[in-house]
Amino acid sequence: MKHLLILLLCTLLGMTASAQVYRVVDEHGNVTFTDKPPADAEPVDIRQPNTSTPPNASAFPERPSKAADDADASSAYRVSITAPANETIIPRGPGNFSVSASVSPALGSSDKLQLLLDGQPRQEPQTATTWALTNVFRGEHRLTVAVISKDGKQLATSEPVTVFVFRPSSNFNNNRPAPR
Repeated sequence: MKHLLILLLCTLLGMTASAQVYRVVDEHGNVTFTDKPPADAEPVDIRQPNTSTPPNASAFPERPSKAADDADASSAYRVSITAPANETIIPRGPGNFSVSASVSPALGSSDKLQLLLDGQPRQEPQTATTWALTNVFRGEHRLTVAVISKDGKQLATSEPVTVFVFRPSSNFNNNRPAPR
C-alpha cells in the first residue's frame, strides 16, 4: 500500500511538472501566468533548465590533515615583543607593566606562548598575546616570548627586550632626617 501511494504521488508530480503554462495579459497590461487556459491566453514555451554534472572528486586536491597544518605552522613561527620597546624605563611605582607580542602565522591548535622574565617562565603558557606583570623587582630585566608546543618544546623565541624597573627603596631614602 505504501509503495502504491508513493508511485501515485510521483506520477501526479510528473504530470504537473509537464503541464502547459499560459500567459495572460489583462486590460491594464498586467501579465499573469496560469496552467488553466482562458480564451485569450497564449501558450508559453518553457525550456529545460541548465544543468551540469558535478566534477569528479579526483579533480580537487586532497586537503592536508590538521596535524600536517600544525607541523608546517610550527616550523615557521616568527614571534616578537611589540611592547614595551627595548630599553624602556618603568618609572617609580609598584613594578607593574604590560607586555605585548605578535606571532605569525597564527598559533596551531596545540601551541601556546610563554613569557620569560630573565629566562624564567612567568605565568602559565597561553594563547593570548598580552601579559600583565605585577610586582616586578627593581633593576634590569630581559623579556622574551617563546612559542611552546604541547610537549613543552620551544618552537620559536623572540629577540630579547631589556626593561629597567625603578622602584622606591627604603635603603636609599634621601628624605630621612639626618642622625643626631
